[in-house]
Amino acid sequence: MRIKHQGIGTALFAAACAFFCATSAMVGNDQEKINAVKLNVAAFEYAKKLIKQGHVVADGRGAWDEHQPSAEAENEFIRLHGFSEYAKWHLGIDDRYAENTKRRYKFPYGDFKNVHRCGVLAAQSRAGQYKYYEIENAAAQLKAMIGIARQAYAKR
Repeated sequence: MRIKHQGIGTALFAAACAFFCATSAMVGNDQEKINAVKLNVAAFEYAKKLIKQGHVVADGRGAWDEHQPSAEAENEFIRLHGFSEYAKWHLGIDDRYAENTKRRYKFPYGDFKNVHRCGVLAAQSRAGQYKYYEIENAAAQLKAMIGIARQAYAKR
């Protein structure tokens, strides 16, 4: 009888090890994805500059579906201005993809002319969902700046 119990204990131990190894591999993959997407500091600074200059559309939540540039508009912008300018309109950079690909740039916030409040709200929400806290916080700061700018314009 003692041998059977040792066999069961060994089997349970092996199963537990397999479970924890599989779980840690999944957590590792999630962590890898989180670490791959980082705040695009240049884009964050560019957005703040645009807001200070008044290049803002203070639209409502949910309008981003209508205001977000189409794939064709993005392609035309890249053709005319290149990926370095395209990158300035995205709060996130995904290091898993090459620099001259659209997949590298995440969390758009404007239409290549103006910062859109709805785009900032969408970026903040999605960044929070995916636990990109640095991007979420940057978007929250932009949202606050837009609110202050909107109040300043209303007082004029």
